[in-house]
Amino acid sequence: MGCVHVIGAGLSGLSAAVSLACRGKRVLIHEASGHAGGRCRSYDDANLGCRIDNGNHLLLSGNTAALSFLETIGADGALTGPERAAFPFVDLDSGKRWTVAPGTGRIPWWIAVPSSRVPGTRLREYASILRLARATPGQTVADCIGGEGALFRLFWEPLTLAALNMSPHEGAASLLWAVVRETFLAGEAACRPLMARDCLNRAFIKPSVQFLTARGGQIRFHKRLGEITYKESRAETLRFADGETLVLTDKDTVIVAVPPASAALLIPNLRCPEGSRAIVNVHFRVEGLNGNTGIIGIVGGVCHWIFVRGDIVSVTISAADALAEFPSERIAHLTWSEVARILEHQNLPMAPYRVIKEKRATFAQSPANVRRRHGVETAWRNLFLAGDWTDTGLPATIEGSIRSGRTAADAVQHCTSCT
Repeated sequence: MGCVHVIGAGLSGLSAAVSLACRGKRVLIHEASGHAGGRCRSYDDANLGCRIDNGNHLLLSGNTAALSFLETIGADGALTGPERAAFPFVDLDSGKRWTVAPGTGRIPWWIAVPSSRVPGTRLREYASILRLARATPGQTVADCIGGEGALFRLFWEPLTLAALNMSPHEGAASLLWAVVRETFLAGEAACRPLMARDCLNRAFIKPSVQFLTARGGQIRFHKRLGEITYKESRAETLRFADGETLVLTDKDTVIVAVPPASAALLIPNLRCPEGSRAIVNVHFRVEGLNGNTGIIGIVGGVCHWIFVRGDIVSVTISAADALAEFPSERIAHLTWSEVARILEHQNLPMAPYRVIKEKRATFAQSPANVRRRHGVETAWRNLFLAGDWTDTGLPATIEGSIRSGRTAADAVQHCTSCT
């Protein structure tokens, strides 16, 4: 039996490996760093005195691939969220607070009730979702639904920033439509917000590594792949930065599950998205929150979302390329002033904090880059791709990462069954 070599132990690579292990395949993961998880990771922070995630990853109950993955690895209780879908918002300009609470059916009758709608919006504005459904590949969100009005500012803009990590004037409408179609338009049961009960590592990474090792899989850390050599229609060898060379047998296959820029260095003439967008996260340890858990959307401020879990308050700022250039202390002060106001802690001094800048958090999810997303197969019949930047039809999210890994595993299965 051949071996499946997975390059990269991020979530897409782990997803591929788990799927293959379930089918009895022998899997060997090569990871350049000293840990699994990639951008989905957790660590013990000395300044805060607790474990934190590198960033906030919100899932929805309609993320079927992610939930199935967690069930497979025995971590189906690792997420937490409200019993019903509810998204509280605060407008820092007006001081208004409201909650978006979708109805139970697929037809959004709830928007017909003025008290259920976003403040200041009219029923006819919600017809913009029909234009989003008809988005062409070259259109941005703003191209489809317009770039002004209360619904744009208070709903479409924060949703686009959260889902695409880009402004509505840049982000691809087709990707936002995919999110809306699978969650908000699938009824309340499909759009309940979920986040890791404890941390991302204990939810996704540690259980998947344990699952793999229990089935004979192996992860080799500090194994940076420097080159893949090719012969005719196949990848022939894997050459690592430490000088090791692995010769692939006729039955071996390879899944490259690394970011697009890294994949382009390994695979000749690879078409992939160009450019990236940053996300800035700030974690505060705030006493006296009484173990509350939840999320709050912010409009009119520096912050975009606030995640509360126990005594940790985490702020997410998307499309944050400019902000990421600021000193961490300045970012913390800017965000704390808004956190304190929203949580009504204005009289407290700034809490201990940690600023984390992910300068290449996602690929730039523009219409042009959507057209540059690559499928799972390559020009070499034993070489496949995985990653949230590949052509999943979804934005660069946990759900997209896991689906990409599963799709790559399906391609390997088909490849090996035909040889």
